[in-house]
Amino acid sequence: MKVASKYIFVFCLLSFVLCPAKAQLNTDRITAIGRNALYFEDYVLSIQYFNQVIHLKPYLAEPYFYRAIAKIQLEDYQGALRDCNSAIERNPFSPGCYYARGYIYRQLNQFEKAEADYTEALHFSPENRTYMLLRADTRAQLKQYDAALEDIDAMLRREPQTASIWSEKGIICISKKDTMTALEAFELAAKYDKSNPAVWSMLGVTNLMLEREDEAYVQLTQAINLGSKWAGDYINRGLIHFHRHNYRGALSDYDQAVKIAPRDAECYYNRGVMRIEVGDYNNAIEDLNTAINLAPERTEMRYQRAVVEAKLKQWKAVVSDMDALIERYPYFLPAYYMAAQAKSHLGDAKAAYRYRKQAQDLEDQKESIQAQQASQPNTDMQIADAQPQRKDHRKEFSTSTAQNQTELPDEEPKYDSQTRGTVQKRHQDVVNEPNVVLSYYSQDLRLRRTNYYHPLIAQFNQQEMLPAALRLTSQEIALTAEMVDFHFAEITRLSRRIDEAPTVELFFARAIEFAIVQDYASAIDDCTRALQLLALNSELSTIITFCRANWRYRLLEYQRATGEQEATANMDYDIMLRDYDQVIRQQPDFTFAFYNKANILCAQHEYKDAIDNYTHAIQLDNDFAEAYFNRGLTYVYIGENENGLADLSKAGELGMYQAYNMISRFK
Repeated sequence: MKVASKYIFVFCLLSFVLCPAKAQLNTDRITAIGRNALYFEDYVLSIQYFNQVIHLKPYLAEPYFYRAIAKIQLEDYQGALRDCNSAIERNPFSPGCYYARGYIYRQLNQFEKAEADYTEALHFSPENRTYMLLRADTRAQLKQYDAALEDIDAMLRREPQTASIWSEKGIICISKKDTMTALEAFELAAKYDKSNPAVWSMLGVTNLMLEREDEAYVQLTQAINLGSKWAGDYINRGLIHFHRHNYRGALSDYDQAVKIAPRDAECYYNRGVMRIEVGDYNNAIEDLNTAINLAPERTEMRYQRAVVEAKLKQWKAVVSDMDALIERYPYFLPAYYMAAQAKSHLGDAKAAYRYRKQAQDLEDQKESIQAQQASQPNTDMQIADAQPQRKDHRKEFSTSTAQNQTELPDEEPKYDSQTRGTVQKRHQDVVNEPNVVLSYYSQDLRLRRTNYYHPLIAQFNQQEMLPAALRLTSQEIALTAEMVDFHFAEITRLSRRIDEAPTVELFFARAIEFAIVQDYASAIDDCTRALQLLALNSELSTIITFCRANWRYRLLEYQRATGEQEATANMDYDIMLRDYDQVIRQQPDFTFAFYNKANILCAQHEYKDAIDNYTHAIQLDNDFAEAYFNRGLTYVYIGENENGLADLSKAGELGMYQAYNMISRFK
């Protein structure tokens, strides 16, 4: 079956669901297909299925729950939280709902609420390992280590040979600073899962923390031999090589770490410190520069860079780095002495004295310095964290766990590859959705719920004044060379007819042809000439005025992009706004005039007025996806992120998958 025919099937099915006699059968079927879409990671499409069920049967808990799952996968946590609350209001006995809401609260760092929800989920499903593990980890986040270990030990009594539970116990013990118990737990994890590199990685890191380098070296090598792709394993083994003065081995491991994780500051920092030790200062400073650029908040890295800068006699750079370090760590005495040395070399004896005097004053206050020891920077090479397990139940949301299902769906959903999966990770430019225009051509935006219909346009099309029906669209298609040739030929044909007998219809028809081939100046002129022949308040004048405003905006966009914007631009904006106001006076329910006017106000940075006009558009069409999207971005522009994220969430719910990337970035 071709993609197009698949979509025909889907949307015929959605239409058929509106038949009241078949409502029960169809809502069950649509829910099943939506669940299949979840399984196949087609989250945006699944939301549209559940929207249909909610529209027909708002009293059901299931569609809210499933829609929440899809929104979680798209990282729209506020929208998912609202849906979870709605599901629990309708059915307070579903453990999956509490699990999902608990996961959301964890993502929002509301650990007390998350712990309460996991406890409620366990009340209904006391044997569920995932719920118990998550509650244990959440309790550890709350520093309730004993309670967390009670959960872990309860699971170990049931499953004493499960490596992942022993690993979790080790992680909690590390947080509790009970390193020896953690080591015992990781040893048992390795005993029961010898082939998992993550277990050997955790064991190696723990031994490294205990300064048992021989054991750590063997375990990290085992993790690497088992195929570890975790840069931390190479960083930590490189550290052991360094301590053994095996600089060639250390450099080899750090080179591999950089290859695996080229955006990890730790790799470059450790390699840079090692290069200082062997006197390779030029390469060392290059590594340290990279590390600091990747992690500018890691001020302590500047100390080692200053050491190299001093070796290279870059004294101004030394002072700059030490000043930054002193600002962050005001009791770190070596920074004062190094800055004083640099100032002396620069010939500024007065400043050098000032730095030394500050250091001496601090040395006289040893008690204050000791009280601040916790905030002293660690400027040595760093131990990297252990390798995470391949599937981390603490960080990943399991759709199948939430739904309490393991069976495969009976059919694959119909989807567009652009909208499948975690679309929030696909970068989208932060720009408003474009104006809605009238054109012969439009892309088929199947997932969007916006109603691209108005009786004014339908009645005009019924008169067949033009060679094709006009469509309301915010997404026109790109023309082929053959289509361009056709429209230029139409312009020539219409021009001849206008020369013979000019009419409103001919001017408007030619204006559309000019707009299609992007000659907006000529299109505007033809609209103006058509309006001069028309009664001001006729329905056709409303349509032509709407088109003239749209095409004037397109012309200004082109002029702005090419640097050709004229001095009259502000006047042109005023003319556009007057045109839209005229359309609104003649047709107060013409949603798209409010929406387009709001876009122009945004372009002029008149955000409050833009929000008012988007709101008018939404009041006329509560499913106007583009209006929610643009209003959401506008709220973000003015710093009202909570309102902005709520609108972006609604836009995503209404089929605009681009909104999820914005939510992921702005939250």
